Amino acid sequence: MTRQQIIENIKRKKSFLCVGLDTDIKKIPQHLLTAEDPIFEFNKAIIDATAPYCIAYKPNLAFYESTGVSGWISLEKTVKYIRQNYPDQFIIADAKRGDIGNTSAMYARSFFEHLGVDAITIAPYMGEDSVTPFLGYNGKWVILLALTSNRGSHDFQLTEDHSGNPLYKNVIAKSSEWATDSEMMYVVGATQGELFREIRKVAPTHFLLVPGVGAQGGSLEDVCKYGMTKDCGLIVNSSRGIIYASTGTDFAAVAAAEAKKLAEQMAALLPF
Repeated sequence: MTRQQIIENIKRKKSFLCVGLDTDIKKIPQHLLTAEDPIFEFNKAIIDATAPYCIAYKPNLAFYESTGVSGWISLEKTVKYIRQNYPDQFIIADAKRGDIGNTSAMYARSFFEHLGVDAITIAPYMGEDSVTPFLGYNGKWVILLALTSNRGSHDFQLTEDHSGNPLYKNVIAKSSEWATDSEMMYVVGATQGELFREIRKVAPTHFLLVPGVGAQGGSLEDVCKYGMTKDCGLIVNSSRGIIYASTGTDFAAVAAAEAKKLAEQMAALLPF
């Protein structure tokens, strides 16, 4: 999916919502556990309910890998279901990969050629040769971790160099030499508030994938105030606040209501 297609989807739906498919077999409604593939049945219901209100889905790989081969099969079925039924949705594999070049090349093959997602999250710690194997796939994206939403993010990401520049700024500045804003995005946590203004000084046009709205306490208004561009430039993720809004038989309907509520808030904040 190209940058322009993402922007057009945001304009058409008046939403920049991403629904995180952090599907935990221990948290899904009990009545689904008798299904042949409970994880897929849960995802399918969530997708059907929320698709009108979002422009992206982000399965977190840990939740699928935790159940072994069956989890990976559920993930493949989920991606295929989105592709076949909602082809305008941007699919992000939240995998946080990043290794030496030949290993990264295999990860890229796994996610882009086999699984067929649009984007993958990458940890930048090992540098350019760990990231570039994911680049060069037509219409595919690298989403690089820059300034995350967890409490421990400040342990390293805000550490300053001798010139007073924090590590996250150096990561963005250096990595922007490897790819354009049509190939690379950055993860910036919603809990970072006014630091979005600093992010935009080094990444003025790149899309930002923003987790942390909802359950983690991030403010959608602050994210938009300090991080939004004329093209929106944001894909804001909500996982637990949507998919686990109810654990009863009405889980899909309640998820739809939560997604709609967020989408309506987003529509009021968009610049177009």
